[in-house]
Amino acid sequence: MQREAFRQFVELERDHWWFRGRRTVYLGILERELGPTRPARALDLGCGVGGFLDGLARVSERVVGFESDELAAAHCRERGFELLARGRADAIGARDGAFGLVCLFDVLEHLDDDRAALAESARVLSKGGLCLATVPAFQFLYANNDRIAEHRRRYTRGELVLRFREAGFEVERATYTNVLLFPPIVAAVLALKVWERLSPRKAAARHTNLSWSLPRWLDGFLYRCFAAELAFSRRVDLPLGHSLLVLGRKR
Repeated sequence: MQREAFRQFVELERDHWWFRGRRTVYLGILERELGPTRPARALDLGCGVGGFLDGLARVSERVVGFESDELAAAHCRERGFELLARGRADAIGARDGAFGLVCLFDVLEHLDDDRAALAESARVLSKGGLCLATVPAFQFLYANNDRIAEHRRRYTRGELVLRFREAGFEVERATYTNVLLFPPIVAAVLALKVWERLSPRKAAARHTNLSWSLPRWLDGFLYRCFAAELAFSRRVDLPLGHSLLVLGRKR
């Protein structure tokens, strides 16, 4: 991730509506799937600046963060997360079956070889363990924001489900997320793509869709829209959305 985007993540990760919404929805779905089970060890693969480590600590006995970026890992330690490892997603360095839960929150889209990362996730999972991955959806929405965040691709549900099955997982959930805001997001992104085409110099700017400062009331409204979908996505897979969540169980 480019340094400008990284600084934004550090500054906004705790309070911005998008970060809060994804934590509410993704962890809510995960808690529903786990039920009363608490995995002995969970791995947050590509933990970034640590936004999900607290939440995973609530649903597992012990959480290990894994991050390739030195600045992000250092930030996690500053926040008090000591169980951290650094390395590549396709070479985790843990024994086979070491974890009961592996999560990749918005990680796969950054990797040249997403299949290798999922295969490695399956290797370090215990039999019957769960792997949860979230990614941005739909390649037609790929825009300057994706380039700055250094996304290699966006996904459809069928593509990510196939990746999971190739890695040896039995897919239990495959739902789109950020559903209620999907129509206005599509309209805004397509309008920005037209603007970028007409103004290539401005399209090369290093701003992201987190660059815009929102009034508190609007930030709160957008969070509530995002979080409201959990009432449905806890139980059913939703057909369209700006992001995608797939959860698989190791056979």
